[in-house]
Amino acid sequence: MTLFSRLPRIAAAYAAAIVASALLLAAPTAVVAHEYEVGDLRIDHPWTRASPGIARIAGGYLTVANRGAAADRLVSVSAEIAGRTEIHEMAMAGGVMTMRQIPGGLAIPAGGELALQPGGLHLMFMDLRQPLKEGERFDATLTFETAGSVIVTFVVEAIAAGGKGHH
Repeated sequence: MTLFSRLPRIAAAYAAAIVASALLLAAPTAVVAHEYEVGDLRIDHPWTRASPGIARIAGGYLTVANRGAAADRLVSVSAEIAGRTEIHEMAMAGGVMTMRQIPGGLAIPAGGELALQPGGLHLMFMDLRQPLKEGERFDATLTFETAGSVIVTFVVEAIAAGGKGHH
């Protein structure tokens, strides 16, 4: 068998290796950047931090972009890992951190964005059924006033994750 007769086989093996490499390189991107759509809304990268030991609460973070011509509102959230989930706001008042539930949900302006992030608006997963471990995932249902409901998957990141790189 000459080199020339083996060229099609070598080219096919080379092409398969390139495709496999591309798939492996794309896989981490799919894990880190995950987004969902419902109506005119795009939900980007739902995440939380790993919970320490016996902690019974965890914060949830994500961004909602409204590409529509009308405002919408995040009105409720439920998660399989928590007894209850609330929409919260954290603020500093006189050097004291305060956290409170926001009744009625959060507005997402037409053509605008709602960012839930550490140190501000966030979701609060309460009465955790088990500790959250880095690398795990869990589902939650976000309900919007106009767009309806969508199931999203939260990624559990490191306990010290600070939100850098999360939009």
